[in-house]
Amino acid sequence: MARLNLWRWVVLTGAAVYFLVPLAASVIFTVDVPGEGVTFDAYSQIVGADGFLPGLTLSLELAAATIAVVLLLMVPAMVALRLGAPRLRPVVEVICSLPLVVPPIAFVAGISTVLKWGPEHLSRTPLFQTFVAIQNPDFPVVLVLAYVVMALPFVHRSLDAGLRAIDVRTLVEAARSCGASPVQALVTAVLPNLRGALLNASFLTLALVLGEFTVAQLLGFQPFAVWIYSVGGSQAQLSVAVSVLSLLVTWALLLALAGLGGRSRTAAAKG
Repeated sequence: MARLNLWRWVVLTGAAVYFLVPLAASVIFTVDVPGEGVTFDAYSQIVGADGFLPGLTLSLELAAATIAVVLLLMVPAMVALRLGAPRLRPVVEVICSLPLVVPPIAFVAGISTVLKWGPEHLSRTPLFQTFVAIQNPDFPVVLVLAYVVMALPFVHRSLDAGLRAIDVRTLVEAARSCGASPVQALVTAVLPNLRGALLNASFLTLALVLGEFTVAQLLGFQPFAVWIYSVGGSQAQLSVAVSVLSLLVTWALLLALAGLGGRSRTAAAKG
């Protein structure tokens, strides 16, 4: 037992050094200005920086749309698999895991090919306007579609873990016996018991969208991550300061999510 505790502390210490030392170095870089000493100008300039609010707003809008679409797709599908087609679960798991093995460069190359192929072959059809509309820089729907695919592995894992922890069939049958429709049974009986899984899936999707760079950059859009990269060439300290704040906000959201999930489990245990 003592040896196990020792190795636990060694692993925790190594993880802390691995994560905290680069973070501390980044913070020092942003506040230590040669010839001026310690200053927080890099942080005070963030909100007023050119392109900050549009980039952040676009990323948050893309994240909200991605979360809504991926949950609307995956929650009914996962519940249906549990109830009616459990033998297809391995197939769905393999399909949802494919984005992990496809390089982002190859993924965005395929998207670019389709986007170029559409106007060339469909310019005289109504679908041409669809290809134009999904590439609107104000809200690029094509990024939402790409992010939905990229989020599938994380959402699938979160929902699968949540569904394994509850008896879906009993909940649905109880709701149906009370006169609920299939949709009402899903909303009133299943979803409240999946709150933790839904929060996990939403947070992972939010983190993915806020930090995704490759697809957005190669497709020519400028959400938050691309803006940070573009600013880094001329204002390195500002770019690093924004990255540090983004990381801290992500950690804060993760801790809040863990606390909320813990309170939910405690309330459920007391009930």
